[in-house]
Amino acid sequence: MSGLRRVLIANRGEIAVRVIRACRELGIETVAVYSDPDRLAPHVRLADRAVLVGPAPASESYLDVGRLLEAARRTGADSVHPGYGFLAENASFAGLVEDAGLVWIGPPPNAIAAMGDKTEARERMRSAGVPVIPGSEGALDDPDAAREAADRIGYPVMLKAAAGGGGKGMRVVRAAGEFESAFRGARSEAGQAFGDERVYLERFLDAPRHIEIQVLADAHGRTVHVGERECSIQRRHQKLIEEAPSPVVDAELRERMGRVAVAAAEAVGYRSAGTVEFLFQDDEFFFLEMNTRIQVEHPVTELVWEVDLVQEQLRIAGGDPILWQAPDEAPRGHAVECRIGGEDPFAGFLPSAGRVVDLEVPSGPGVRWDGGIEPGFEVGLHYDPLLAKLLVHAPTREEAIDRMARALDELEVVGLATSAPFHRAVMREPDFRAGRLSIRYVEEHADLLREPPNADTLRAVAAAAALLEEERRQGAHPRTAAGTGSADGAAARSAWQRTFDPL
Repeated sequence: MSGLRRVLIANRGEIAVRVIRACRELGIETVAVYSDPDRLAPHVRLADRAVLVGPAPASESYLDVGRLLEAARRTGADSVHPGYGFLAENASFAGLVEDAGLVWIGPPPNAIAAMGDKTEARERMRSAGVPVIPGSEGALDDPDAAREAADRIGYPVMLKAAAGGGGKGMRVVRAAGEFESAFRGARSEAGQAFGDERVYLERFLDAPRHIEIQVLADAHGRTVHVGERECSIQRRHQKLIEEAPSPVVDAELRERMGRVAVAAAEAVGYRSAGTVEFLFQDDEFFFLEMNTRIQVEHPVTELVWEVDLVQEQLRIAGGDPILWQAPDEAPRGHAVECRIGGEDPFAGFLPSAGRVVDLEVPSGPGVRWDGGIEPGFEVGLHYDPLLAKLLVHAPTREEAIDRMARALDELEVVGLATSAPFHRAVMREPDFRAGRLSIRYVEEHADLLREPPNADTLRAVAAAAALLEEERRQGAHPRTAAGTGSADGAAARSAWQRTFDPL
């Protein structure tokens, strides 16, 4: 039982729903915060209390530290869970939460700061014996010194922002003649994204896999790893599909990577749940970064290792030791997660907005839906496009992929474009099914993003279906009120959802 009594969740969407559910099972009260357009969001309805923190722009609501702390004070919250995104890895916010006498459900602010500064993190990891990709020592401000470092490391090299990640401030430089413009571009983008123009250099790996290790650390001196996740399918450094375990990690490699991840966490005095990320190529793995928060993809670990990572976070923050014990035979089966975003995969994953007119959620054995939307919810363009996560668990990887394909066929979101057609195509693609993956997977399988030849017709059909459904719900259309339009709408949206097969 956690020592926490009432948690304010400084986030929204599916992660807020996920934290609310974990709290409820532990008997902890929850306080949701919301912006004007999120008044009817599921996380607002599910929480015990909810507080309006501002208008739509995140800077005036979910990122307004003063309003968040005032909401905690007014509702008598004793702790703050930041979820992921927004302020989750903001050491300053974590410090202000603690200064206000509240429990921060996350790692100590100094650990966030240490791992948030990528150059400091590299040095700490190197000192702790964690393998790091060959690169510059510290941040580089002078272009001549940076070019000399690149010549010393050898091309291709990667320029990376020192103060943040997520693909911002990153440039691949394949030849010396490209360096100066790439250096200027990386610094400019880093400054805009993080308010810090510093960049550093690493050797660029052409086609590595992205494999991460889940860790838990409590205040009683115990730090453990909870296996690995394969996160190689990504676009512009944003993950799209994750699975556990990795198809290429055996028990010996898992234990070796796990020991290194534990050493990385202990090197910064870590506490809470966190993720140590590695690049893996040619049987070598190198430290990439540490995410000092719960991850979007944490459920695949929960499914195969029989652990509730959010509940462990809450227990650790409340002063309890880690409850989870590694099972004798693990991992148990295989899990796959698809991130369902409000994005159009046929248009470069451009964000899509609209009202969720109808939603059919998959179910059945081994299917899990972590969602932050429901029929009637208005999806805007103010926040991250992630709508939900669809997960499956099965005895083997092949069975898990087949189960995910079935679940995706059942999924219907009417009212806006989603990434689901891309996921359906991947589940049928031979290289994915064979486990031949790298972070270049999407780039190398551009045919998966090919728009079906009758896409315009299908969009028109889907739009008509959405209108019919909306009119039926409002009782404004006599035919749909009688049920005729509803059947037509179901047939139409099924045509749109299922007509995509590039293979």
